[in-house]
Amino acid sequence: MGSCLHDHSCEDHECSSDWSLYKHVDLSKVSALNEAVHGSVKSVFKAWEQRLNSSGELLESNEDDPELLVYVPFTSDVKIKSISIVGGADGTSPSKMRVFINREGIDFSDAQGMQAVQEWDLAENLQGVLEYQTRYSKFQSVGSITLHFPENFGGDTTQIKYIGFKGEATQLKRDVVATIVYEIMPNPQDHK
Repeated sequence: MGSCLHDHSCEDHECSSDWSLYKHVDLSKVSALNEAVHGSVKSVFKAWEQRLNSSGELLESNEDDPELLVYVPFTSDVKIKSISIVGGADGTSPSKMRVFINREGIDFSDAQGMQAVQEWDLAENLQGVLEYQTRYSKFQSVGSITLHFPENFGGDTTQIKYIGFKGEATQLKRDVVATIVYEIMPNPQDHK
């Protein structure tokens, strides 16, 4: 299944917050399709240590429609090693995840018709101990990631309490426009 169960103290290993990409998520631009409460998707991105502290905040799909599509841009290009999803109880956890990289504006019909970069069958991960390893070579310069959750474990809605990414950030910042001046014929007046 590509997930790892923890049998160690996470603080001593690389699954602790050192590898969390939470600080690199461009939270103001995160969005979701089919969320019951507009903007609630922003509440599921938090520090790794806080992953089980939901305080009632969660991302939930509309009633009788378990499908969710979550768009996550990063502030710099990242390399993603693993993804962690903590879902809801009573069949509301997502049961499948499909991922697209560096594709903006995907809707449900796009997602259903497109080949995902990677797909996972998910387990109900209420304690936040499962991580889904990526095919790391395909997750090297990720400026944005879109997560498609097409179905759940039989609940009327899909609930997600936490989405976490582990990996490392590169130094390439997004949304930085460089002004470059090319001189075809130098003007001596410019260089005095």
